[in-house]
Amino acid sequence: MKRILLIEDESSLSRVIELELRHEHFIVQTAFDGQAGLECALNDDWDLVLLDVMLPELNGIEICRRIRAEKTTPIIMLTAKSGIADRVLGLESGADDYMPKPFDARELVARIRALLRRTEMMDPCRSSRLTFRDIRADILARVVTKGSELVDLTKREFDLLVMFLRHPNVVLSREQLLDNVWGHHSPVETNVVDVYVRYLRNKLKDPGKKSCIETVRGIGYVLR
Repeated sequence: MKRILLIEDESSLSRVIELELRHEHFIVQTAFDGQAGLECALNDDWDLVLLDVMLPELNGIEICRRIRAEKTTPIIMLTAKSGIADRVLGLESGADDYMPKPFDARELVARIRALLRRTEMMDPCRSSRLTFRDIRADILARVVTKGSELVDLTKREFDLLVMFLRHPNVVLSREQLLDNVWGHHSPVETNVVDVYVRYLRNKLKDPGKKSCIETVRGIGYVLR
């Protein structure tokens, strides 16, 4: 599931876009002003940023320039300004695509998917990096960080975490976790999943806060 940051101050439009993207199985977070959007863009890893040009606090052109100075995150600009000069300015500031308003949500989704495909073809390693909140896992390097701290995981703990990161907000049964992490023909019992989830929780927990890996009674676990 790809993570998209939407920076848009029109609440009605942002709601329509968010609902459409969630329907298409994207994870979406919305920022309603330029400064908040820039902070979200720079402080987290996103698969794509949807960026309005006319924003309070900080305009989209400046946000795009600042993102591009630090990251290669794909950016699609959304704006009511559709003149050639405006499009050129947006693209030269670092945007990968430019959609004038009003637009059809289906075309927006199609452009998002096309840009994500191009990005992964150019950088196959992007799809090996998974993020949830402040937890990041690099599958190729087998490195996990929480915030700025490295998390030391065993092979099995790492594989279990990756399973959760690939399916955020999806309830996974003990049988599913056992089959995918230990293998279909593993001789171990499903209660071993409970043991390793406990290990993982202890290594990822924030003092005084509820674990992001929740127990669903009678079924299994969910990352949310």
